[in-house]
Amino acid sequence: MNKKLTLAVTTEPVTLAEALAQIRQSTNDLAGSVTNEQSIAPGSHIAGAVNGASSDVFGYSPIVFLEAGANGSGGTVDVVIEESDDNITFTAWASFTQVTEANDNQTFEKAYTGSQRYIRAVATTGIASCSFAVSIMLYAITSDESDLITSLITIAREYGEDYTGQAFAPQTWVQHYNDFPAVDYLKWARAPLTSVSEVTYTDSDNTETTMVENTDYVVDVDTFPGKIYLPYNESWPSFTSRPYNAVAFTGVCGYTGVAPYIMPHNFKQAMLVHIGLMYRYRDEEVPDNAMKTIHRLYWLRGGKQV
Repeated sequence: MNKKLTLAVTTEPVTLAEALAQIRQSTNDLAGSVTNEQSIAPGSHIAGAVNGASSDVFGYSPIVFLEAGANGSGGTVDVVIEESDDNITFTAWASFTQVTEANDNQTFEKAYTGSQRYIRAVATTGIASCSFAVSIMLYAITSDESDLITSLITIAREYGEDYTGQAFAPQTWVQHYNDFPAVDYLKWARAPLTSVSEVTYTDSDNTETTMVENTDYVVDVDTFPGKIYLPYNESWPSFTSRPYNAVAFTGVCGYTGVAPYIMPHNFKQAMLVHIGLMYRYRDEEVPDNAMKTIHRLYWLRGGKQV
């Protein structure tokens, strides 16, 4: 089996702010570390719904502010913070307390602690026009060595993934085989499998055939690390394969931050410890005894060396 990464991680499971806190680095330039973006512009909003502009929160500690002005008679304002990893499909993450005439003319705030790359505000105004605005403050904890620390985050994740055989963040892999397996299932190489996007096979004439999910194969994402099965009483296709990589399984795996695909906390702690050690011993080998601490953290929740 040959495997190839085709879509790499876009959002690391450890943020730059978390890594900087781990190594006790910060900045004294507060103004230079804060960016404020409007999601919903200030003004009087009539009854109805409005989708706010999104913000890319990667590498930041975001805080969402709801600045409530005066509500019209009987008016209500409901604001939901939505999150997305692709800036296209958004889902609700958290809601503010409903604003009524009894609690208007004040500021509400909520820190975003989710794991997706983009957030936005969606507001629904009821009964009467209400004045309000929603802004997103992006706080970047930076240092003069941010580029170095950012690379250490990726190195620590890749090390942990190789050591445990698990994917710490969503990523797409293709597993190539010279032929179909002799048994009625195929085990995914890196856990947890979340979906299979394509299964193809290529014959000796280089003609590629795409198989149909739930007809030609079924996907088991409940078993760890995940499997691709033949349906009951079915067989893998019989064909004259090309000499190499004739069968390709393309799947998405990795912890998403949403149940049931939440990365174990000890994995994240292992990454933080590893980042701190690499920063401390940047010009020399990390001591073996220190690495044992990282390995023990990975073993606590079923992370096994591959």
